[in-house]
Amino acid sequence: MEPKVQHEAVDAYEALVQFLYRAPIGLAQTSLDGTVDMLNPMASRLLMPLATAQGLDNLFDVLAPVAPHLATMVEAFLEPSGMICEGLRLPVGVPHAASGSLQVLALNLMKLDPERLMATVADATFEVQREQEVLSRRLRSAARTDTLTRMPNREAVRDALQHLLALPVSDVGFAVLTLNCDRFRQLNDSLGQAVGDHLLMHMADRLRGALRPALGRIEPGTQAGQLAARTGGDEFVVLLDGLRGRADAERIALRLLDALAHPYLVDGHDIVCGASVGLAWSLDDPEIALREPDDVLRDAGIAMVEAKRAGGNRHMVFAPSMRERAARRAGIEAELRQALVEEQLFVVYQPVVRLLQCGGVDYAAGVEALVRWRHPVRGIVPPIDFIEVAEECGLIGMLGDFVLERACRDFLDWRARLGERAPGLMAVNLSRAQLAQPGWIDGVRRILRDTGMPPGCLQLEVTESLAAQDQDIQQRLHDLKTLGIQLALDDFGTGYSSLSSLHLLPVDTVKIDRSFVCQADTSAHHRVLIEATVKVARSLGMTTVAEGIETQSQLDVVRNHLCDKVQGYFYSRPLPAPELLDWLATHDAEVH
Repeated sequence: MEPKVQHEAVDAYEALVQFLYRAPIGLAQTSLDGTVDMLNPMASRLLMPLATAQGLDNLFDVLAPVAPHLATMVEAFLEPSGMICEGLRLPVGVPHAASGSLQVLALNLMKLDPERLMATVADATFEVQREQEVLSRRLRSAARTDTLTRMPNREAVRDALQHLLALPVSDVGFAVLTLNCDRFRQLNDSLGQAVGDHLLMHMADRLRGALRPALGRIEPGTQAGQLAARTGGDEFVVLLDGLRGRADAERIALRLLDALAHPYLVDGHDIVCGASVGLAWSLDDPEIALREPDDVLRDAGIAMVEAKRAGGNRHMVFAPSMRERAARRAGIEAELRQALVEEQLFVVYQPVVRLLQCGGVDYAAGVEALVRWRHPVRGIVPPIDFIEVAEECGLIGMLGDFVLERACRDFLDWRARLGERAPGLMAVNLSRAQLAQPGWIDGVRRILRDTGMPPGCLQLEVTESLAAQDQDIQQRLHDLKTLGIQLALDDFGTGYSSLSSLHLLPVDTVKIDRSFVCQADTSAHHRVLIEATVKVARSLGMTTVAEGIETQSQLDVVRNHLCDKVQGYFYSRPLPAPELLDWLATHDAEVH
């Protein structure tokens, strides 16, 4: 070889050696059984923590604790050359000098030819850390995101509130708005869960669209001042920060209500679903800095319940007195659940008498069943103290079914005892929860069958506002009519505006509200309304009942206007079943 050529070859070899020596990645050449032929310094440094007393003579032996399957992988690789494994992560088990976390290596193993292997080893500790951080962020984001609406969820709201509560108190406040659909449960039951889910997605879009960019302090390091979230079911929460006064928050609440009130077109259904909003304003609470996120959310939720109780489709601002009422209702709810288990509830009956054309009275025309609560400490609890709570907490369905079955059994018992002298009709009130409950009509059919109650002797009563509310409720009423049951429109008293639509309702009886009857003997206006109601009802083949008769003069007015039946304290207060039998026996031969 020429000297110049020899010199160039030596230079190339030395350059290669220098490259291998200085390369920032570990390089190793081995035979097929793992025996090391060449190992650069970086590979030695990276592999040394894994080396045993045998040193670094065999790559497979060195890596056996973290990659025992390498030799098997090489044996199974039959191609003359190619990549055997790439990016294989190897936990070294010792702390990384720079990061402090456990070191991780990345191994690539390639078959050079039928006799040689080439391995590259790199420090992957920081890369693994970055991957873990990205994964952690994604998991945190997923844990803070509602899967249906892609909105932030309750955890995200709690985190944002925690940040706001930790800030120094200033003249800039924040508001928490809790929004709940007014009719979502009924819509979900009647139209199905898929439609309900799509409705929630539309509502989420409207909430996002109704909020405008604003400065605030909701997220650390950002200028975001508004956050809309779905916190569960049909409940949403909106956080508003950077506001100077509560009036600003109330204006936004009204804007949100208006956005949600417009009709929705969901899977071919035209749906109107308003909302109730509860608002908690930070500067109204002198101890806001001591509050926890759940405390503030609970206050806004309490105000939302108050808005719903006031009729819905409105907002209410939280006041401390609401918290006291909520605590009292919660106590009643717990006691009422126990009352249902321990049979503390019982049924009383108020007579409904028929006014005869001859001037007499049929005392056995019927009775109305009313529930009472015999509390072990407070004695008899009036319905006004627990019926509304039962409706709010979902117990009204169970309570109503108890009354219906008890009333039917008592009715049959009276027939067995009194024969023709027994009441001819049993009236029982219905709640929205019962009518909206899937399968409830079948439950009524079962009660009729189990008790032997003649359907024509049972009158179920719904309020005027409930009966006229939507087509779903009216369909349930038609379903009840097919069972042969009579239906009555209770608390009728909204005047001529209701008379014009009375023919649309599948009812047999109209019960004129006591608010009309109590002024019948002193107000010409109320006498005209009673007269009109009776005439319209009669023209439609319906009977009428005047509620709340307390005086002879009130009785005279409704009799003169040809009302069919009356009930009220003038004849009797509601009576337990034994006392009702005594009352019937006393009046059996009486005629007024």
